[in-house]
Amino acid sequence: MIILAIDPGYERLGIAVLKKDANNKAVEEIIFSDCFKTNSKTEHIERLFLIGQKLEEIILKYQPEFLATEKLFFSVNKKTAMLVAEARGVILYLAKKYGLKINEFHPSAIKIAITGSGTADKKAIYFMAKKLIDLPKTKMLDDEIDAICIGLTFFAHFR
Repeated sequence: MIILAIDPGYERLGIAVLKKDANNKAVEEIIFSDCFKTNSKTEHIERLFLIGQKLEEIILKYQPEFLATEKLFFSVNKKTAMLVAEARGVILYLAKKYGLKINEFHPSAIKIAITGSGTADKKAIYFMAKKLIDLPKTKMLDDEIDAICIGLTFFAHFR
């Protein structure tokens, strides 16, 4: 089974493609991960288009069956929340277009699945992520690690 895990964002989008045998007995494996960035000087519509292009390329290359993504958490900054919501719209549209089964997780559910605590901080999440799966040896931004953790949460909930 191959899943596409997304930490939705507008400026930075965490992306991970994870694989696990259908019998759920094998360990999870990262077959691709990245933090896709859009330039703040690029026009709004163009940034959404670039996000769509990147995700479509990944979907076509890796042929995932499922999308795992984080539910939108509204922050104090409503303008940013709206921009992230629009990026999420692009993500959900492409998932539906390519027949991916969509699974959304609340941020606290992801923290619980990874660390056992719904209030875990980024340091605890990264510490546990390294214990749960072989992370790439390259330096990663939080968004990429978050996407990997969203994928791991999917596998923890998948029956």
